[in-house]
Amino acid sequence: MLISLSEIMNLPNTEKHFVCVYSPDEVEVSGETYRITKKDDVKVTVKNNGGRKLLIKAETDVSFSAPCSRCLKPQTVDIPVRFENEIDMKLSAEERSQNLDETEYINGYDLDVDRLVTEEILLGFPMKVLCDQACKGICSICGADLNLGECGCDRTELDPRMAVIREFYKKKQ
Repeated sequence: MLISLSEIMNLPNTEKHFVCVYSPDEVEVSGETYRITKKDDVKVTVKNNGGRKLLIKAETDVSFSAPCSRCLKPQTVDIPVRFENEIDMKLSAEERSQNLDETEYINGYDLDVDRLVTEEILLGFPMKVLCDQACKGICSICGADLNLGECGCDRTELDPRMAVIREFYKKKQ
């Protein structure tokens, strides 16, 4: 959803509130696509601080379905989106990016709420999704769920850097 900022720009010390619907049903993170299972309305506040500066606040909650990084069981990932940033509209998009103020959600005098929320989701997405901190994962040999019990496979992994020394001792024996 686009919010026009031009009206607010002309009224100093004005604050406007919007309730928007986040429209995407999935999001792509690191080449993986995740289905959104729950999304609340996005509450947006835009305040003209004067001097062509806008304070933008956005708030929503989004949930995803993602597999556990160890055992691959589907998990629900909740991401609260809380955003607040002051944008200097005197600066061009190039000048803002040079100042490391990445504002790809502003296009001219339009605020792209979907893009803003998506960027915040990407920043808040966990590095690893786990069903439990103590999750044992799956066996790399037979694929059994190790949370349900041991499978009996020999999963001893030897350091490949020691292969030359192992060969040396095998020849000596």
